[in-house]
Amino acid sequence: MTILTDATAPAVRDLSALFDPSSVAVIGASNDETKYGNWLSVQALRGEHRRLVHLVNRRGEPVLGRAVHRQAVDVPGGVDLAVIAVPAAGFADAVEDALAAGARAIVGITAGFAELGEEGRTREAALADRIRRAGAVLLGPNCLGVLDTTTELRLASNDMPAGGIGFVSQSGNMALELSRFLERDHLGFSRFASLGNQADLTAADLVRSYTEHDGTELIALYCEDFGDGRAFARAAADAVRAGKPVALLTVGAGQASMRGARSHTGALTSDFAVIDAACRAAGVDRVATVAELAHLLGALHRNRRGGGRRLAVIADGGGHASLASDVAEARGLHVPEFDDDLVAGLKAELPPSAGTANPVDLAGAGEQDITSFGRVLDLALGADSVDCVLVTGYFGGYGGYGEALAEAEVATARVMAAHIRDHGKPVAVHTMYADAPAAVELRRQGVCVFGSVEHAAQVLGRIADRAERTAPHVPAVPAPAAPVVADDYWSARELLRQGGLKFPAAHLVRTQDEAAAAAARIDGPVVLKAMGLLHKSDAGGVALGLADEASVRAAHADMARRLDPPGYCVEAMADTRDGVELIVGVRRDPRFGPVALVGLGGIFTEVLRDVSLGLAPVTATDARALLERLTAAPLLHGVRGRPAVHLAAAARAIEAITSVAAAHPEIAELEVNPLLVTPRGCRGLDARIVLDA
Repeated sequence: MTILTDATAPAVRDLSALFDPSSVAVIGASNDETKYGNWLSVQALRGEHRRLVHLVNRRGEPVLGRAVHRQAVDVPGGVDLAVIAVPAAGFADAVEDALAAGARAIVGITAGFAELGEEGRTREAALADRIRRAGAVLLGPNCLGVLDTTTELRLASNDMPAGGIGFVSQSGNMALELSRFLERDHLGFSRFASLGNQADLTAADLVRSYTEHDGTELIALYCEDFGDGRAFARAAADAVRAGKPVALLTVGAGQASMRGARSHTGALTSDFAVIDAACRAAGVDRVATVAELAHLLGALHRNRRGGGRRLAVIADGGGHASLASDVAEARGLHVPEFDDDLVAGLKAELPPSAGTANPVDLAGAGEQDITSFGRVLDLALGADSVDCVLVTGYFGGYGGYGEALAEAEVATARVMAAHIRDHGKPVAVHTMYADAPAAVELRRQGVCVFGSVEHAAQVLGRIADRAERTAPHVPAVPAPAAPVVADDYWSARELLRQGGLKFPAAHLVRTQDEAAAAAARIDGPVVLKAMGLLHKSDAGGVALGLADEASVRAAHADMARRLDPPGYCVEAMADTRDGVELIVGVRRDPRFGPVALVGLGGIFTEVLRDVSLGLAPVTATDARALLERLTAAPLLHGVRGRPAVHLAAAARAIEAITSVAAAHPEIAELEVNPLLVTPRGCRGLDARIVLDA
């Protein structure tokens, strides 16, 4: 795959004809209400006051009571955007017709191309090339249309609510489901583009366009195939830096991508792990469901300033108070005991039986005085020791007790919303009555309301996570170095050593006499390693602690008899005192390019599977962050009397290893395991290369 570097990153493509065309032609317009040609025609005509809309049907019969053109080229004045919904057999001719009419953008609804196999992929690539050579852009094919509510362009099967969210999706149903969630929260789309097969325009292209679009506040994606994933990550990082948060929903947590892996690194690197590494680098929030995506978008729309982890829980029952506290802490939030001043203020507003230490339990105050919700919320938000608030329980349900209480509850909702705006801290409201008038009023006033406490806590946890992030940084892949042609241990060792990684002193030998002589030149015990084996230890190709000539000769003779290797490496035994063994590897992912893996190494690699990933090459600073994310990170800082290891040396070693791998696209996998880190420094003790087949 081609990975773009900083120097070659593309400019934003001109998509004005796609999102704000002067004229639109629906090629394949139809009166059949079961066909896309009908749905698109209906939607397109809604924007006729904004632009010229032409219906094209090769039979020439009227569609929706309107005259049609048999060809787009017959349209007076030409066509700016053509949307094509014809059978696959006629798609190429329709493309030629659209280009002849002057189309600068084409939306391909038609399916039957790359998704059907190699022959379809070839036809699709030829059509995309034809469109690019004509100076136009193609969305799709096999897509579901495009929408821009800021320009009143509707070329999708269904109408969608207007708002500030730019959505890119490879699923029409996902877009429709998300739109239902958003509409309930008084949100909607600024733009929607269905990716389809990405024969020309990609997710990265659309993210770049949305970043420059004034009407788009937030960017969301449902993506199954990233194409050039590194380009997507870079585009997303640019959006985040421009102040437009990016949220991603994706699928594919299976194990199929790992089956062909030959080294430990490949076996441990899953699809989602790579995607998460890219998301961390780009500052993207990955979610798992459409509901979670909608909740996050709503929260980001309403709170862009971020928040901390110190949470105040306000409940109107002990059970809800305790459960919300547990759920929140599981999401990484803290529920600290309130200070004396805040407790005193709360006691002055609540019955004597109320809990005021955090969580707050109103203990019947809701029925007695519904307005207490507003005063308690104001007190909590005004405390310097509180970063965010979770209100949980029955609020919204009190109106069922009578008309007067219902009116007071809605009025209290307005007061609560005003306090939230005034203080500017994140607030999530969980209620059993999420569709009640008071809850609807909270939403209308811009408050995040949830039907489950888990979703409420999840959103507050995400906001806290975002506040702690560093600026997005997607590393550029360096220009390719001279290719590696050998994959034996000595070649891997020398490649890494020349790249800056330190190894113990060593000599490459063949015969027993050469091995004995090499050992004599090394001060102290040595290791004998058989060459030509991918997993030397598993095959019995490593002999440790050879302290004299006899033991060296015996080990050589044993390996020669059992393994008959092409050569041997005689290497100084490393001083492992107070050391920690790490694994550092790089796998070249087909979508995201080189991906670095750091974890606990040696014999624990596959047992504990304690690893963290990042896009490669990794800087020393990013390497420290990868190490700190490990569950075993306390071992590196020293535990139970053990001294801390040299973390700076480990970080520099990780930087060297990942930089070497990133510069060699012919290397499918590169691994150093173990990388020994001690209080005195860092050394590579074994290395392997897997060349691309």
